[in-house]
Amino acid sequence: MSAIARVSGLVKAHGEPPGAFEVLRGLDLVLEAGSFVCVMGPSGSGKSTLLHLISGLDEPSAGTVELDGQDLAKLSLGAKTLLRRRTVGYVFQFFNLLPNLSVRENVGLPLSIAGRGEDAARAAVPPLLERFGIAARAGAFPHQLSGGEMQRTSIARALAGGQPLLLCDEPTGNLSQQAGLEVMHALREVCDRDRRTVLLVTHNPRDATFADEVRFLVDGRIAEMVLRRPMKIEDVHAALAKLAI
Repeated sequence: MSAIARVSGLVKAHGEPPGAFEVLRGLDLVLEAGSFVCVMGPSGSGKSTLLHLISGLDEPSAGTVELDGQDLAKLSLGAKTLLRRRTVGYVFQFFNLLPNLSVRENVGLPLSIAGRGEDAARAAVPPLLERFGIAARAGAFPHQLSGGEMQRTSIARALAGGQPLLLCDEPTGNLSQQAGLEVMHALREVCDRDRRTVLLVTHNPRDATFADEVRFLVDGRIAEMVLRRPMKIEDVHAALAKLAI
């Protein structure tokens, strides 16, 4: 498999030397195309920062980030934006749906941004609404949806543009246990059925068991310990205890 994203020696510091605080310090990570990778760590460990750096929404203090084979540091702002637009889809903890757009319009938004027109949306959006069980809610607005419906809408939106990489930031953090399970099954299917690469950051051991590979963020670096599928939730708890995170 080829790598859809690769980070090497990644450093992200806040503040100025000598008092700068390094959130990430020499982090290395490779995301193979079609894989489902989970990165676990406590709140404030730099998980969201890692996603922002991989997508090019933030710039590292040191190290390299390659997205779809391109070194982000060598791209202009415009080129970086276009690369992110065609490569990366997002699933957020707080959904990030546009409140003045319906479910149908939110899901079709990536197609509109890409300038692919209404015909493309009419072809692509209805199957996604059916697939994620929100077809009956197509005309509803975000404030009329349950948390699970909002997150399934955001997953459908992330798939609509055809981007090969999904970055998922604590996607079940605001959901009930049942709704969270439904979302995790949906993300597993995105990897198995659609062959998309999924990078999940979470502190939830249950969510981690859906991944092909679980890595651990400790003191700003990826620990050597790796869990691989199949794994039980007890395996994740044991790893977290061993690493004291």
